[in-house]
Amino acid sequence: MFDHTYLKLGTKVFLMTGVLASGLLVSRVVAQTAAGAAKPAVTGAPSHYQPEHFPRRADLHYRLVWGVDSLSVKWTESGEVIRFTYRVLDADKAKMLNDKKNQPSLIDPKAGVKLVVPSLEKIGQLRQSATPEAGKVYWMAFSNKGRLVKRGDHVDVVIGQFRAGGLVVE
Repeated sequence: MFDHTYLKLGTKVFLMTGVLASGLLVSRVVAQTAAGAAKPAVTGAPSHYQPEHFPRRADLHYRLVWGVDSLSVKWTESGEVIRFTYRVLDADKAKMLNDKKNQPSLIDPKAGVKLVVPSLEKIGQLRQSATPEAGKVYWMAFSNKGRLVKRGDHVDVVIGQFRAGGLVVE
C-alpha cells in the first residue's frame, strides 16, 4: 500500500518552498519599485537658471555709467578682511574708483557698521590706486575686525560718487 504520509510531507515542503520563494520575489520587486520611486522622473529639458548676485539692470548701470563689471565682495582671512573686486571695462569712467582722494567704505545696514580700507605703515592703503586699465581686475580690502560683516549679508560699497548697493558677501 501507498503511504500518504510522505506525500503529505512532500506537499507541505513543496508549498513552504513556494511560499518562501514567492516571498523573496515579492520583497525584491517591492525593493526595486521603492528604489525606482526614489528617483524623480525626468521631464523636459534641464534648467539653465543660474542666480545672479544682482539684477541685470544694475549690472548694465555699472557698465555704462562707471565702466566696471564683475563686482564681488568676499569674506577672506577668516572673516577679518572683506575684499571688494571689480573689472574695468572703460578706464576713463572707472578713474574715480582708483582715485586716492576718494575714501572707500563698505556699509552693512544689517550689522550697523561702516568698514574702511586700513592703511598700514610700510605698505599704505590696502587698495589698488594705479591708473585703471581696461580688462584688468582691481581690488580693495576692508578691515572687518570683530567679524561683524558675515557671509550672506547685503552690503553697499561707496567710493566718492560711486555706490554699489545690495552686493552679497560671498
